Amino acid sequence: MSDPKRPALDDDAGLPWVRSPQHLWLIGAAITTMILWQLPWGHQVLYPFSILATWFHEMGHGVAAMLLGGRFETLLLHPSGGGVAQHSGQLWLGPIGRALVSAGGPLGAPLAGYGLLRLSQKRLPRVQLGLFLLGCALLLSVLLWVRTLFGVLAIGALGVAIALIPLYGSPWVQYFALQFLSVQACLSTFSRLDYLFTENCTIQGVAMVSDTGQMAKQLWLPYWFWGALLAAISLYCLGSGLWRLVRSRPDGF
Repeated sequence: MSDPKRPALDDDAGLPWVRSPQHLWLIGAAITTMILWQLPWGHQVLYPFSILATWFHEMGHGVAAMLLGGRFETLLLHPSGGGVAQHSGQLWLGPIGRALVSAGGPLGAPLAGYGLLRLSQKRLPRVQLGLFLLGCALLLSVLLWVRTLFGVLAIGALGVAIALIPLYGSPWVQYFALQFLSVQACLSTFSRLDYLFTENCTIQGVAMVSDTGQMAKQLWLPYWFWGALLAAISLYCLGSGLWRLVRSRPDGF
């Protein structure tokens, strides 16, 4: 039975599975972001989102460490876009736990992004809640873990801006903002795609083992296998979240 209060859905842009023109903008933004991040100058164009991607990544490591019995000590975020999450304490599950903490950075952000994308399919109060929670998470991380001046200023500003969107943004802006930020979280794994397939890396002049290199060290299979697996899971989170989204028409659209 049709709903007389809601107009019939159009086949937007000739794509019958897209329920709103705004969804086309979102899909276009996702594709553009992924392409730009692979170009030499892409990180400069997307600088604020590069910083946000680093925050998602490092928070994924820190939260994974806490969930496995460790302590999330500090999050160091640098103007170059690099970052390091430092944790301490004995982790549960031994080598598996250490591998899961290493995977927490590349995987934590896409999983969080998928959850936020699902929230953005709901009614406006849920969308406002999602924006508020993300803004508060950014600000809470500044209070508890961020320990560089640049990180405090950048993440603090992003947190305030996102938390204020429910207060001053129109319903369309609120829906699109949450969806766009969710997509950025899902794509953060691809902000430095080469990093997934690198065994060692250098951050702020310090040589260290990469996340996939650490997983290979703990679980034996080669680092490129874990890089491919993490990339595939991230793509699944993005694709599944977007598919569910474009099949819906939330209140703000």
